[in-house]
Amino acid sequence: MSPAPRRRHLQWTPDAMDRLERAIVEGPRVQLSRRGTVYMVVPREIRSRGPSEVLLGTTNAGHDLAFALDEIEHFDVIW
Repeated sequence: MSPAPRRRHLQWTPDAMDRLERAIVEGPRVQLSRRGTVYMVVPREIRSRGPSEVLLGTTNAGHDLAFALDEIEHFDVIW
């Protein structure tokens, strides 16, 4: 059995961080993928946890989720 393909994590450019921070301020949803699973959340804040930063968001069902920025593979702001 061959090993699972390595997923490429998003490179957080200044433009990507600006889009994410703007979504936090203005409130649109963000679609992101982590470990091959797609999530739709309303981003609430970015926090530092140890050496990495974490995006905190809320799903449509009201569940709070945390995503380490260095684990996110892709994201789009849904306006």
